[in-house]
Amino acid sequence: MNASLKKELEIFATKERLLLLEGIFNAKAGHPGGSLSIAEIMAYLYNVEMKVDASNPKWEDRDRFVLSKGHAAPALYATLALKGFFPTEDMKTLRKSDSYLQGHPSMKCVPGVDMSTGSLGQGISTAVGMALAAKLDNKDTRVYTILGDGEIEEGQVWEAAMYAAAKKLDNLVAFVDNNNLQIDGTVEEVNSPYPISEKFVAFGFNTIEIDGNDFDEIEKAHPDVYNLLLQILDDGILTDSYGRRINFKNTIIIMTSNVGAREIRHRGGMGFTKTGEGEEYERMEASIRDEVKRAFVPELFLS
Repeated sequence: MNASLKKELEIFATKERLLLLEGIFNAKAGHPGGSLSIAEIMAYLYNVEMKVDASNPKWEDRDRFVLSKGHAAPALYATLALKGFFPTEDMKTLRKSDSYLQGHPSMKCVPGVDMSTGSLGQGISTAVGMALAAKLDNKDTRVYTILGDGEIEEGQVWEAAMYAAAKKLDNLVAFVDNNNLQIDGTVEEVNSPYPISEKFVAFGFNTIEIDGNDFDEIEKAHPDVYNLLLQILDDGILTDSYGRRINFKNTIIIMTSNVGAREIRHRGGMGFTKTGEGEEYERMEASIRDEVKRAFVPELFLS
């Protein structure tokens, strides 16, 4: 990622965190953990990825965002305030009886909110509906939604996922905030949804695991990155937005990824193994290779 852009996004995410914490502090109530954990995703979406206009919140051709884990509303409010949808000072009124900024977002009251959410599992269904509507209207609108890892214990999530794949809604992007916490404990203790990535793959999704608090990893998950790499592989050159050609002859490109990291954590570290662990290592290696093949197009790796 461009260094100056990354710095801008880091500053935005920091301001976002401070603003949402100010709101929660003044309210003496709220969900700080689930709000803080999505700060970088929100910063990237609203500053880089999405088509939105604070001066025209109901712009028909805007991209849509659905906060399926509606209790993380402070993160959404802070982002919208920083983007100019409403004054940042209003964050101090969070959850007050006479405030439009309540504990869960309302599309009728808050400028920039595309869907009222709070009842877990239902947000992704509305996002799927929005994506389908855009397809039927031949619009290039993209729809983004963020779910919690505890939220995906709801069966409705998987009905929506199945329908999205069946209707080939490639204009829908769903993030799962896997912070391993829900209100009653860790998600593993309550009702483990793991392995999350494999479940979405089984339902027809292209899944990529990233560190959602790392802007470089968020950017690398964008499909345009694949397209750039494929152009290099096919033509040996890249053409920038000014028409300048960059030659990659005699260049070594090193790509890094955290694909398979969960497998390594669950089964043990890479490297030297104890006597008798060779078979386990081979199983882990085969599992990681399978995950790499699911995550990347075939042109980007050698079998």
